Amino acid sequence: MLQDIWLGQVSQMASSTPPTPTTTTTAAAAAAAAPAADEDQFDDEEDASQLAGGSGRRRLFSKELRCMMYGFGDDRNPYTESVDLLEDLVIEFITQMTQRAMEVGRNGRVQVEDIMYLVRKDPRKYARVRDLLSMNEELKKARKAFDEVKYAAT
Repeated sequence: MLQDIWLGQVSQMASSTPPTPTTTTTAAAAAAAAPAADEDQFDDEEDASQLAGGSGRRRLFSKELRCMMYGFGDDRNPYTESVDLLEDLVIEFITQMTQRAMEVGRNGRVQVEDIMYLVRKDPRKYARVRDLLSMNEELKKARKAFDEVKYAAT
């Protein structure tokens, strides 16, 4: 799962142009002027911020970052520039980790073991990767059990 996300992001970033600094405040101004429902408000801002930057670069994590920023104490409507900066940092981190994993691994492919090898010295990251992998296995087992029950009933 983690591997698929990283590989998908890297392939999308390879085809995009480098980010340029922007001063797009229209989405933030529109969001501040018009009261909307919580979920709809984040959806509208995501659509506007995905094309921010003039370069036409699609914003991949805008909605999630806005929600995370609010959850960690930021304003309900964080500045678009702040979200863009955080997104650039996230994409840079994913790119660097993927490139390092490709160097460590075999055949230029990123495998789960490669990621675990890279984060082995950081206890928090290592524990989080282990937790995510165990949750992924539990979800696979639950889906398989659900499918077996569903097909047995018919």
